[in-house]
Amino acid sequence: MKNWLSKRVALKAVKGQAWAPRWWAVFLIGLALWGAAVGSVFVTGDIIVLPTVFLLGSFLVPVTAVVWYLDHDPSPVLSPSRIVTAFLVAGVLGLLAAAFLEYWLVYGPGLRGNLKVGLIEEFVKGVAIVALAMGLPSYTRRAGMVLGATVGFGFAALESSGYALAALLVVQGQHVTLSFSDVVVTELARGVLAPFGHGMWSAILGGVIFYAFREGRVRLSWSVIVAYLGVSLLHGAFDIFGSVTAYIVISIIGLVPLVYLWLRQDRGLPFTRRPQPAPVTA
Repeated sequence: MKNWLSKRVALKAVKGQAWAPRWWAVFLIGLALWGAAVGSVFVTGDIIVLPTVFLLGSFLVPVTAVVWYLDHDPSPVLSPSRIVTAFLVAGVLGLLAAAFLEYWLVYGPGLRGNLKVGLIEEFVKGVAIVALAMGLPSYTRRAGMVLGATVGFGFAALESSGYALAALLVVQGQHVTLSFSDVVVTELARGVLAPFGHGMWSAILGGVIFYAFREGRVRLSWSVIVAYLGVSLLHGAFDIFGSVTAYIVISIIGLVPLVYLWLRQDRGLPFTRRPQPAPVTA
């Protein structure tokens, strides 16, 4: 009886607690640290702090998005180690593969070049999703969307840090100057757009790929091909049209299949935090 009561007390103590941190705490703390780093550079002009600005600004929204998933709707199929691997390893390898393929296949930044970029980057992320999906015990649309979004956010975080570095260097004739204000604007813009870019496109593709995997084997279907072409066109359009209105329209178009795929599962909306009590020892 005493042992049973001690277990009840322990369970009450851990009730409402989960192993993942709160997503809003991650976001607010990260935003405060990024703001402090930006202020430090503006006040002191110390370029040693620049990598901190690049990394915090580029990774803040993608990391927050992944933590939101871990904080709300963790899947027994996707382990934390697989999520971390998808974010870091698949993000790095995907970015490197895309860089090489674009170097060989893309000529110029015009309409055709932007469409090629969309096709290439969505292809390498799709390959990463398939590779990470191997050996899973089951395949659901939501698990595929989460894995795909994680790959996309890892890709986006690393890509954004590259764009921030490129924004820092301003060529004026034969001189190169540093524009820190352009870095801040670039990171703010890409941070706002991150959930509606790589993360969303890869989530759509991942959900369709896992639906094709539902029998436990790799199976290329027309739905996968259509989804791949669709997200590649959205990606290309995002690069072609540079206005705020175009970004909003393209994001809304992408949200339609995203929400549809998410609601096709029978688990309801995962907007409540799911506590995971810690194991209790006697």
